[in-house]
Amino acid sequence: MRLPPLPLVLMMALAGCVNLAPDYQRPTAPVSGQWPGTTASSSNSADIAWQALFVDTRLRETVALALANNRDLRVAALNVEYQRAQYRIQRAALFPSVSATADGTRQRSVSDGSNAVSSQYSVGLGVSSYELDLFGRLGNLKDAALEDYLALEQTRRSTQISLVAEVASAWMTLAADQQLLALARQTYASQQQTHTLVQQSHALGGESGLSLAQALSTVESARADVATYQSQVEQDRNALELLVGRRLDNTLLPGDARLDAALLVGVPAGLPSSLLQRRPDVLAAEHTLKAANADIGAARAAFFPSVTLTASGGSASSELAGLFGGGSRAWSFAPSINLPIFNAGSNRAALDAAKVNREIEVATYEKTLQTAFSEVADALSVRGHINERLDAQRGLAKATEKSYDLSLALYKQGSESFLEVLDAQRSLYSAQQTLISLELAEQQNRVTLYRVLGGGWQG
Repeated sequence: MRLPPLPLVLMMALAGCVNLAPDYQRPTAPVSGQWPGTTASSSNSADIAWQALFVDTRLRETVALALANNRDLRVAALNVEYQRAQYRIQRAALFPSVSATADGTRQRSVSDGSNAVSSQYSVGLGVSSYELDLFGRLGNLKDAALEDYLALEQTRRSTQISLVAEVASAWMTLAADQQLLALARQTYASQQQTHTLVQQSHALGGESGLSLAQALSTVESARADVATYQSQVEQDRNALELLVGRRLDNTLLPGDARLDAALLVGVPAGLPSSLLQRRPDVLAAEHTLKAANADIGAARAAFFPSVTLTASGGSASSELAGLFGGGSRAWSFAPSINLPIFNAGSNRAALDAAKVNREIEVATYEKTLQTAFSEVADALSVRGHINERLDAQRGLAKATEKSYDLSLALYKQGSESFLEVLDAQRSLYSAQQTLISLELAEQQNRVTLYRVLGGGWQG
């Protein structure tokens, strides 16, 4: 029932003797050695999870729902499981496939007028078409499948980080538009009051019909803004719920209070090249490059002979009762060698294609690093100036508010024309709108920094 010793020795001694894949070397990072700016951090480290990034409980719960229900993330996770199964299939080719067989044959034949009945029975274990991996073809295919699996795992992680950032940005956009809607309603009410004053003054002959028409136009403009922001808020909620993958309770929606939902993470000390190589999209590109490197080894192995073994051992007998009796042992050993001689350049073309594909993956890896560096540089560029812009805009909003209050008071006393009140009112409204937009941009920049740095430096 056992295989002969010689095949076993050959199978164990010869398998995987040579690996023809090139030695892998990580390409030099084509990025600057310094960040184009620095940023202060309100936290001790950028090595934080997304749960710690968001200080608003409603936002944390919304992100958690998205991670559980978003269909894009679910597809990414299933792709990982699929590629893991593919890797297991490829790895199984390195081992012999052993199967048990049982056969029975009864045959009646007629010869010279006489009938003869013959029987043949056999049982055994066999190895069918097991390829000895002498030159590493199967091993390299297994390594390529493993790298593809690891690349998809990093792609899933990158998808998750992007989803966290997108949900946070959509939630903050909804919050800002709710603030703008509240401001539009407040401005609409204020302009209605101003219109009433002008209408009363016009009735007494103190204001012209032009001033009354201008006051009415500002009222209608504010009313249109209210309707516009109402529509925008509804669209923002629809976009957020699409990312989350389900209907959101009103308790999870942001209010119209001042936005302060995320911490500010800083850039860790170190060279950009070494830090960016920890981003999941960069890691995925490197795993894909390693897979292409292994494919070269598999393509090179096709130029060399391949040895395939078929062997079996068991018992055979013409009588069922004697199947396991003495002298019924049977075995077979059938090695075969395939030596490529002429295939019209197919192997050479396959090797050239594998080499070109590796160069493509090198360029893709380098471009991924450059893109990552550019994203961090852009986020740092915004961070370096946005606080100054916010301070200036807050000062402008306060100044225009004071100007509006003074002009309105003077108008009520009769020492100011309505045009000055109208200009001050429009300036205040515009300054307040810009301030809300800048506060949104500042919060979104915090989330962007977290995303472009790889979602924290956790391994």
